[in-house]
Amino acid sequence: MATTPRPAASAAEQTHPDDPRADLRWGTTGAMLADAARRLGAAEAIVDGDLRISYADLDAEVTAVARAFLAAGLAKGDRVAIWAPNSARWIVAALGLQRAGGVLVPLNTRFKGGEAAFVLGKSRARILCTVTDFLGRDYPASLVEAAGRPAGGRPYAELPDLEQVVTLDGVAREGLVPWDDFRAAGSSVPDADVERRAAEVGPDDLADMLFTSGTTGNPKGAMCTHAQTLRAYGVWGNVVGLREGDRYLIVNPFFHSFGYKAGWLVSLMVGATILPARTLDVPEVLRTVRAERVTVLPGTPTLYQTMLEHPDFTSEGVASLRLAVTGAANVPPTLLYRIREALGFEHVVTGYGLTESCGIVSMCRYDDPLDVVATTAGRPLPGLEVIAVGGNGEPVPPGGEGEIRVRGYAVMKGYFGEDSETAATVDADGWLHTGDIGVIDAAGRIRITDRIKDMYIVGGFNAYPAEIENVLGRHPAVAQVAVIGVPDERMGEIGAAFVVPRRDARVDPAELIAWSRDHMANYKVPGHVHIVDELPVNAAGKVLKNVLRERHAAISKEH
Repeated sequence: MATTPRPAASAAEQTHPDDPRADLRWGTTGAMLADAARRLGAAEAIVDGDLRISYADLDAEVTAVARAFLAAGLAKGDRVAIWAPNSARWIVAALGLQRAGGVLVPLNTRFKGGEAAFVLGKSRARILCTVTDFLGRDYPASLVEAAGRPAGGRPYAELPDLEQVVTLDGVAREGLVPWDDFRAAGSSVPDADVERRAAEVGPDDLADMLFTSGTTGNPKGAMCTHAQTLRAYGVWGNVVGLREGDRYLIVNPFFHSFGYKAGWLVSLMVGATILPARTLDVPEVLRTVRAERVTVLPGTPTLYQTMLEHPDFTSEGVASLRLAVTGAANVPPTLLYRIREALGFEHVVTGYGLTESCGIVSMCRYDDPLDVVATTAGRPLPGLEVIAVGGNGEPVPPGGEGEIRVRGYAVMKGYFGEDSETAATVDADGWLHTGDIGVIDAAGRIRITDRIKDMYIVGGFNAYPAEIENVLGRHPAVAQVAVIGVPDERMGEIGAAFVVPRRDARVDPAELIAWSRDHMANYKVPGHVHIVDELPVNAAGKVLKNVLRERHAAISKEH
């Protein structure tokens, strides 16, 4: 690929907060990969099962796939969706479409056909890359069922913009183009055409459109550029201490910014090796860590806790691990200490972000003391402004609680086709209203107390589930816990805690409630405790609190 990378910025430029491209070396993801291939050549870029791809071979394959997208008629700015589990081919497709000037639209692997159809229709995606079998799901078949097919008509009748469905797993049937056929069609496109298109893609062009539900309404597509993503995650990699030669097992799904941007993309930026995990399978995670000498393992507190409790866990098996990265805004301190001691990590870092801020706002630094990591989400990335705002719309003093607002290069360009929603989320002064409640201390470190929507009111007092969960997590018999607000005739609302006991431990609901009264204000004490085997989570590892509300309602009816 004959794309010339952008020159490295000077130290003075790198510290200037107002230039959205000040610390870019490359400008686009395509130029970044071309530069990595020149620098790293035969070094392993991706290990996916038996498949091992060098940086040089990855760059060549991405160029071949960019040709295929051009052969399919992809114009600069067209959207291409990927609906598939983590794999090397997912990465190749994403980088190929971006090199060809396309905009990546990842789809959640938990989506039903109707949910996928909504995002495809909203984004007006022209091409979909997907699979026909993942965890018993046939994505194209579910999409045909949801999007309609009149007698004798084309599949996906309600998606007029969708022209081609490509199967990453190579399945051929009516309405589907196998990956090898799609790729082979690109052989007719001259090298000069690919180089010309890649050169037309600039730092300010859209790289991706990630859909988020926000607090209400239908999913909305947050638009981010090449410049935003490369700047934010170049800084992110430095801040957390990711380095060349690391072996990064990515268990976070690629449809999420954690798995995509803070996962495989930043790995290519620094020269690490990517190991995609198709599912969050703890025995397989433990096996891969041991066999591939994994050094970096991201995840939610749920993953680390489950690893520690798994019968296959041994200290020797995880001896290669160096860096833990968790995206949770609140992590029980006791769990962080266990992660470092039992899993042997040199560094444990956490942070805070949201889709509308390119997936990142703040991070702990890799050399932060563990008590800082345990109690905060770190400091904002350089060049971002972050404030906490009270109910009157004015910034609160350090240590005061308010809504977190963010301004700077990482803030999205807006929601695709949603001007009014964009205006309601990003104000005229450029501040992103996150909807998260938090505190910023005198050192600039952020502590998220909760989402506004998750807050519930007990007898006039605001109760924040994350705060209560952190306290309950200190109980010696509690492995995992999630708290929701539920209706109560006397108090209006009270808390209900769903608790997963630690292995070989027993939790008595009455005892836990009594213990809670000794460890938190009375209005925070859960009125109900439900003992469960596991918490329901989505593919990104977040607890599905709407499911817990339904379970509590069902239990209440029974009693």
